[in-house]
Formats: sequence, C-alpha cells, structure tokens
Amino acid sequence: MLLRPATLQDLAAIQAIYAHHVRHGLGSFEEQPPPLEEMRRRYEEVARRGLPYLAAEESGEVLGFGYCAPYRPRSAYRFALEDSVYVKQERQGKGVGRALLGALLRACEGLGYRQIVAVIGDSANAASIAVHASAGFVRVGTLRSVGFKFGRWVDTVFMQRPLAAGDMTPPRENGAGEAS
Repeated sequence: MLLRPATLQDLAAIQAIYAHHVRHGLGSFEEQPPPLEEMRRRYEEVARRGLPYLAAEESGEVLGFGYCAPYRPRSAYRFALEDSVYVKQERQGKGVGRALLGALLRACEGLGYRQIVAVIGDSANAASIAVHASAGFVRVGTLRSVGFKFGRWVDTVFMQRPLAAGDMTPPRENGAGEAS
C-alpha cells in the first residue's frame, strides 16, 4: 500500500468512497453525498492552507483518504486541527485507516499546530475510536444525541491528541497570524 498526497485525479474515487459513508454510515453527519465539484472545492481549501490531504493506493486503486483541516474558523483555534479518514468499505479493518491517520499525524507535527481533534460520528463507532486511541488520542467527551440520521439519534465522540509540544510551550506565530 502506498500513502501519498491526493491529487485532483483521485477525487472521483474519493467522492465515491465518501458517498458510500454518507449513504450507509454514521461517520459523517451529511445525509446527501456532495457532488464531485464540492469535493474538489473542499480538497482545494485544504491544499490552499498547506495541510495534508492523503490517499492510500494499491495497484492504482484508491483504498481510502484522509486529511486535516482547521478545527474551527475562529482565530483562537488557529493552532488546532481536525482529522478526517475514510476507507473503502471492502478494505475496512485491514490497516488502511490506521496507516492514513499515522501519516497525517506525522505530516502535521512540523506545521506548527499544537492539537488535533477527532470528531467521531456515533459512540458505537468502535473501529474509529480504537484507531484514534491507538494513535495516542484520548476521549475527551461525548455529545449525546446531537445528530439525527437513519431515523435515530446519534452521538458525537470527541477525541484529542497533542501535536509537537502541545500546550507545553506558547506557539510561534508568523506575520499572518497562522500557525508556523
């Protein structure tokens, strides 16, 4: 399996993987899969910020993808990221998500960010919770019944992990007020 930066050519496969999760899973609280044009806009926003957007590939087939984006838009959150990882259904449980998450964490360590947050749909999503825990994330809270999908209430689990020095030292800021 090859982990590499995702490209525009990967977006159709990425959109198909994500669409499956939207239609059949609780990892995303979207209820309609976004079209390819919206996936491209999201990809370009991550790329514009210099954040990692990765694809896992084997024999030319995209098996999964992951990226990091700002945790929230307000300026005080500028040193925190949120990860997202999605794996093709038939490759789940085979280490693709774990590999993508590890590569994302390594890519983010040197970017000046200090915390990474996982916002996991469904408190029964044991696989995602376990993958994040194995990467050093700790469960910091659960929002009960904040989503309603597939005719039932769904929780959101928050997990968190420090990046680099975490909160042990103040961050450095460049002239634009971005993490550096």
